[in-house]
Amino acid sequence: MSLLGERVKRIEDRKFLTTGGTYVDDLPLEGALWVTYLRSTVAHARVDSMDVDEARNAPGVVDVVTGDDIDMAPLPPDFGLYNDRMTRPWLPRTGGKVRYVGEPVVAILSETRSQGIDAQELVVIDYDPLPAVVGVENAAKDETLLFEEAGTNLAFEMKGVAPPGDPALFEGCEVVIRGRTVNQRVAPAPLEVRAAASRWDGDHLTQWASTQAPHGVRDKFAKQYDLEPDNVRVIAPDVGGGFGAKISAYLEELLLPWLARRVGRPVRWTETRSESMLNLGHGRGQLQEVELGGTRDGKFLAYRLTVDQDCGAYCKVGGLMVFSTRLMATGVYAIPKAEYACRSWVTNTTPTVAYRGAGRPEAAAAIERAVDLFAAEIGMDPAEVRALNFIPPFDEPHTTAMGTVYDTGDYAGALRLAMEKADYEGLRAEQQRRREAADPVALGIGLSVYVEVTGGAGAGEWAGVSVDDGGKVTVRTGTSPHGQGHETAWAQIASSKLGVPMSDITVEHGDTDIIPMGGGTMGSRSLQHGGAAVAKVCDMILEKAEGGPIAGLSADASVAAAGPTFPFGAHVAVVEVDTETGLVRLRQLVAVDDAGTIVNPTLADGQVHGGVAQGVAQALLEEFSYDADGNPLTSTLADYAFVSATELPSVDRFMMETPTPNNELGAKGIGESGTIGATPAVQNAVVDALAPLGIRHIDMPTTPERVWRAIQEARP
Repeated sequence: MSLLGERVKRIEDRKFLTTGGTYVDDLPLEGALWVTYLRSTVAHARVDSMDVDEARNAPGVVDVVTGDDIDMAPLPPDFGLYNDRMTRPWLPRTGGKVRYVGEPVVAILSETRSQGIDAQELVVIDYDPLPAVVGVENAAKDETLLFEEAGTNLAFEMKGVAPPGDPALFEGCEVVIRGRTVNQRVAPAPLEVRAAASRWDGDHLTQWASTQAPHGVRDKFAKQYDLEPDNVRVIAPDVGGGFGAKISAYLEELLLPWLARRVGRPVRWTETRSESMLNLGHGRGQLQEVELGGTRDGKFLAYRLTVDQDCGAYCKVGGLMVFSTRLMATGVYAIPKAEYACRSWVTNTTPTVAYRGAGRPEAAAAIERAVDLFAAEIGMDPAEVRALNFIPPFDEPHTTAMGTVYDTGDYAGALRLAMEKADYEGLRAEQQRRREAADPVALGIGLSVYVEVTGGAGAGEWAGVSVDDGGKVTVRTGTSPHGQGHETAWAQIASSKLGVPMSDITVEHGDTDIIPMGGGTMGSRSLQHGGAAVAKVCDMILEKAEGGPIAGLSADASVAAAGPTFPFGAHVAVVEVDTETGLVRLRQLVAVDDAGTIVNPTLADGQVHGGVAQGVAQALLEEFSYDADGNPLTSTLADYAFVSATELPSVDRFMMETPTPNNELGAKGIGESGTIGATPAVQNAVVDALAPLGIRHIDMPTTPERVWRAIQEARP
C-alpha cells in the first residue's frame, strides 16, 4: 500500500525528544583549540592600532591573530554581480576599516573557551570613528562612503529591466495610488547558533559545519584553499534551524582552516547568541515605492515597483534578493503593464542574506498593500477588487507582465475557500456592529493572496538507494534537512515505491564523503528535486529487479526537474486593535495553501505553521534596528521581539492540491509559503481596523507604539 499522501508521524522526532540531537558544538574533537573572535564595538572606523601582547600572554592562549598576520587576499563580493571594489578583509589590518558593530577584528586561539573569552578583555584597539551610514536613503546620498575605492555606496543596480519613470505607464488610468512601504530588517534567530570546526590531515581538510548546503560549503572551502573537492570533507550533523541564513559559509568559518594550519592543531568555534544576532546574516531590508493604476470600477491597468535593498556592510546574497522580488512583482494579478527597478546599497550594518521566502515575501507585501490602498481609494471591498483582477485558473503555463512563467494556479478558488472558512461576511458584519457601537477595540480583517516560486535553486538533486541482502534499504540524499522532515518523507517515498516498511529504511545525508553531490536545502526545493530523485532511483531499482527480489541491488542518479514551481494560496487574518493603547491581538488566521501534490500532510502542516509564525512575527513584532551611529538596539532576545505561542492563535489550515507537471511527484514547495501569505494579511488587517480614523497605512512591525502614534496623529 502506498504511503504517499498519508499523515505519517515524523520518524526523526524520537531522537530529538529522547537522547537529543548531535550538533557541531556537541562533537568531541581531540586536541582542538577554541577560537574566539573579538568584535568591533563601532559601526564605522579606521583601526589606528591594535595591542594584543597582553592577550598573547594570557593563561591558555596559544595564538592571537590580527589582519596584519593574514596573507590571503581579501574576499571579493559574492556572485560577481556587485561593485568588485567592495572587498572584505579577513580581519582589518592596522590602518584598515571596520564597517559594522560585531565585525571580527582579532582571532584568539585558546585551550578552553573561557580562556579565550577572558583574553578578549586584554586586547586594546584604538579606533578613529567615522560617520555611520544607516539605511538606504542615507547610503544613496554618497556623503560618507564605506568603500572609498568604489566611489559610491551603490553595490548593484538592475539596468535594462523596465526602468521607472515612463509617464505613459499610467496613461488611461482613472485612479493611481502611490505608497512607500518598508519591509524591515529581521534577524533569523535559529535555535542553534553558528558553529564550525576544522582539521587538517596532510592536505585533506575536514570541516564540520552547521549548514543547509554541505556540498556548496565544500566547494567554497576547496576554492579558497586551492584544493580539489575530493580533498575537502564537510560534515553537517544535526542542524538546529537555518531559515536561509546558513546556506553558505561565513568569514569566521572560512578562516578556521587557515588558523588550524597556522597552529598545527584542529580548531573549533561556536558563537554566542549575541554574536549570532549581530553576525548571522539578517533578512529583508527593503524600502519599496509602489504605484498601482486602474479604473474606478476596480480593474488594474498598470503597476510599478521600485526597490532599494539594504546589503549591509558587505555584499552577500541579500543584496540580490531583488531578483526574486522582481520575478514575483505582479503576484496573482493579470496586470497588463508593469515596471520594476531596483538598487542595492551598502550600509554600516550586519550583511543581509536569504531569509525564509527570500525576496518573494517582499514582493507579496508590496503588491498586497498596493491592492488594499487601491480598494480604499475607490471605496470597494478588498476581496472584490482582488476577485476582479486575478489571473483566471490555468493548468498551462502563464506568462506575467514581468516575463515570469507560472506553471498552474487557481487563485480565485483559494480566496473563495479562505473567505468561506473564515466566515468573511460574518466578520464584516461583526466589524460594522462594533464600529457603530464605537467599541474602543477595533476589529480588522486582512486578506492576502500570494504566489511564489520554489525549486528554482540548483539544477537538480542526487539520490542513491541500496538494498542489502536482508532487504534493509539505505537512501542517500543530497538535500540537507534542518527541521523539514526529510528522513520521514524520503522513507515514505521509498517505502511506497519498493514495498519495504519504513522501519527498514535508513536515510543518510550531510556528509560529502558519503554523498558525492548535492544541492542542499533552500528555496523550498527539497521535495520536488530531492524527493523526486529518490522516487526515480527507486524506479531504477525496480527495473533492475525485473519483478523479482530487490535485495542486493543499488542505483543512484542526479535528477533535474523540468522547471521551478509556483505554489499559491490565500490567507485571512483577523485582529483586534485596542485604540487606547495600540495593542494588536491576532484573533484568527485562516491559511489556504496549494503546494501541488502533498506527500505528507503532517509535514506540510508543520511547515505552514512555522512559516506563519515567522510571517506574523514580522507583521507584529520583529525588527532589527540601529541608532543613527550604527549601534544595534535589538541585539539580544531581551530587546528583539521574538514571537512565542502567547502571540499566536492556532492556524486554521486548509489544503488545495493543484499538481505541477514539472516533476514526477507533482509537488510544489511549502516551506516558505507561510511567511509570504501571513505577513501582508496581518498588516492589512491592522490597517483595516483603523480605517474609520482615516489611517491608510502603517509600516511593519505594527507594534503598540507605532499603532498608537498613528492613531494620535489621525485624531483631531
